[in-house]
Amino acid sequence: MTYIPFGAAASGPWAVQVTPESAGWTYSGLRIVDLAGEPVELATGSEEMLVLPLSGACEVEADGVRLSLDGRESVFAAPTDFAYLPIGTTARISGRGRIALPSARATRRLPVRYGPASDVPVEIRGAGQATRQVNNFCAPETFECDKLVAVEVLTPGGNWSSYPPHKHDTEGEGEAVLEEIYYFEGGPGYQRVYGTHDVLAEVSPGDVVLVPHGYHGPSMAAPGYDLYYLNVLAGPAEKRSMAFCDDPRHAWIRSSWAGQPIDPRVPFGKD
Repeated sequence: MTYIPFGAAASGPWAVQVTPESAGWTYSGLRIVDLAGEPVELATGSEEMLVLPLSGACEVEADGVRLSLDGRESVFAAPTDFAYLPIGTTARISGRGRIALPSARATRRLPVRYGPASDVPVEIRGAGQATRQVNNFCAPETFECDKLVAVEVLTPGGNWSSYPPHKHDTEGEGEAVLEEIYYFEGGPGYQRVYGTHDVLAEVSPGDVVLVPHGYHGPSMAAPGYDLYYLNVLAGPAEKRSMAFCDDPRHAWIRSSWAGQPIDPRVPFGKD
């Protein structure tokens, strides 16, 4: 199932649980938990994970390290601090709020670490009605992991992101093989996937779209409704990359942004 409505992938304490096995692929995974005071415990096993507050704050204990995450009011308020959990550890997470745990199958064990919100690079991408904000908190050049890549994208109501449509399913110069998860908050919006399989889904808070291959985009925010998505990516390459190939029919759009005004509604979370 490529489109997973909220609740369809719930399991135990997890409001969303996508594993490589349930997705039918090899690397990428995601868990979402709604903390209401009761802690949750987990074993990472063969997966490296991040602890990312979507709303609220939490405390993370793992490998004898205790990290306090200040979090945020909502995904639209500001970038957040986060924690890294390595393979082969047991963790305890306590607090209140909605917490995301993007993950990837990995082999190299790195230490438990804290990612401060102040270090998150914020990128404004596109122009006009394709303007959106990208929080590159776990991009390859930003935060060290073995396989995991994760970024947040915030799109003002009426705008398109993940545009022009692109893919990353073929190994070669300028393109990496990646399994990708889209997890949504805000909306309603719409997500398109095509090329090898076709999806056009209305998405709302807690919904997930899986992209094992094919072109994906645009992500469309309905007028009046800002859209957020968390992208979780991982693949077989030794070096982490987000390299992609645009749909050649629409690749010209990138060059059209030169000289266009930036949508004044971004950046989100501006002081």
